[in-house]
Amino acid sequence: PGALFVFYENSLIGEYFVDLLVNNQIIVELKAVQSIHKSHYAQLLHYLKATNFHVGILINFGAEELSVKRMIL
Repeated sequence: PGALFVFYENSLIGEYFVDLLVNNQIIVELKAVQSIHKSHYAQLLHYLKATNFHVGILINFGAEELSVKRMIL
């Protein structure tokens, strides 16, 4: 997992652990659940806002069919 450091006004305020970080620009969250819940979208949105990244991808391997959702800020 990739660690992202979150700063506010030049002070380190936290650290997030994402499943994948692509080209230091795209956050990829991997799930293995029956269905994607609102909280999964909220988690990815929170990561994007906290890191100032603009693109995230949520991939679910747990349903009958692979699900891939892109989130753009």
